Amino acid sequence: MLAVMATTTYRCPQDGTRAAVTSLTWCCPLCGGPWDLDFESAPLRADALPGRVNSLWRYEEVLPLSAPATTLGEGRTPLMPLTGTVSAKLDFLMPTLSFKDRGAVMLAELARGLAPERVVADSSGNAGTAVAAYCARAALPCTVYVPEGTSAKKTEQIRAHGARLEVVPGDREATARAARAAAGTPGTFYASHVFNPYFLHGTKTYVYELWEDLGGRLPDAIAVPVGNGTLLLGAALATAELLAQGLIDTRPALVAVQAEAVSPLAAAFHAGADDLLDTPAGALASPTLAEGIAIPRPPRARAILAAVRESGGTFLTVTEDRIRDAQLDLAARGFYVETTGVACWAAVGGWTDRSVVVPLCGAGLKTGLAAV
Repeated sequence: MLAVMATTTYRCPQDGTRAAVTSLTWCCPLCGGPWDLDFESAPLRADALPGRVNSLWRYEEVLPLSAPATTLGEGRTPLMPLTGTVSAKLDFLMPTLSFKDRGAVMLAELARGLAPERVVADSSGNAGTAVAAYCARAALPCTVYVPEGTSAKKTEQIRAHGARLEVVPGDREATARAARAAAGTPGTFYASHVFNPYFLHGTKTYVYELWEDLGGRLPDAIAVPVGNGTLLLGAALATAELLAQGLIDTRPALVAVQAEAVSPLAAAFHAGADDLLDTPAGALASPTLAEGIAIPRPPRARAILAAVRESGGTFLTVTEDRIRDAQLDLAARGFYVETTGVACWAAVGGWTDRSVVVPLCGAGLKTGLAAV
C-alpha cells in the first residue's frame, strides 16, 4: 500500500476539484484537465546533503515520495562549461539516456505502491523508454503508445525493457488520444508525464542539482526545450520553492525554446495571450527534427506561459538548419546529443551578457545524426 502524507492531494488548477493520490483518476473528472499536486514540502536540509545518496533522492524533503524501490540511480548529472557564460547539464547520461528519468521514476514508484493491473503511457519516445525501464524495475506490466515515425532506436529500447509497444497511425496528438482511451480501462494507471504532477516534482530536481553544484545559487537564466513543458514547469516549481525557503534571493529567467516548425506556445507568448491561440491544429505543426517537442496543443499551456512570464523569461524559436548546426557543433565539442536536445544550445549558445544553463537532455544514439 502506498504511504502518502494526508495533506497530499491532486487538485485541478481550473476548477479546484480534488482527488486522492491513491486513486487511479488521471485527470480532473469535471474539465478533463491535468492535475496539480497539493504537497507540503519540508525545509531542505542543505547541511545534510554531502552525506546523502548520490541521486536525485538526496532532496528527500522536497519530494512527494521517499525510500524508492524503483530507483536506477537517476540524477546528479554533470554540469560542464561550454563557453564563458553558457554551461550544459548532461542529462543524456541518465540511465535511459534522457532527462525523462527524473519524472518517470516518480510515476513508477507511485504506481508500484498503487499496484494497478497495468500501466499505460504515451510518448514521442523518451518518456516512453523511461516509463518502460522503470516499470520493468518495479515489475509492472506496461504498454507504451508512440506515433508512427518514432525513432527506431527508441522503439527498440521500449521493447527491450519488456513493454508492449503500440504504434499509432498519425501524429503525437492521435497517440495521446489512443493512450487516454486505454487509460479509462478499470485497473489502469496512466503514467502520463503531462497529466500526472508527480512527474513535475521529479523534473524539478534538475534545478535543485544546479543550485547545489553552483554553491547555493542559480544562473541568471535557465533555458529549456518546451513541448509539453514538463522540464520548464519542474524548474518553475523548484525556483519557487528555493525562493520561499530563502535559499536563493531572486528567481532566474526561464527561457523556453521551441522548434520554429512547431511553436504554438511561442506564438501565444509573443501575442500576449494567456493560452494557445485559436489556430487550426493542422496549422500548428510542420515536420521537425526536434520530435520530442513537436506538441501542437500542450495541455498545460496556460501554466507554461504564466511560468515564463512570472520569471521574466521569454520564448525563442530555432530553425531546422540551426538544429542541424547545433548538433554538429556539440559533437565537435565531444557531446553527441539527439536533435531535440540541442535546441537550447542552438538558441542561446552565443549569449555573452549573462550566465545560462542548457540541458543536453537526450543522447544522440536515440535518433542519430540529422541528415544535411
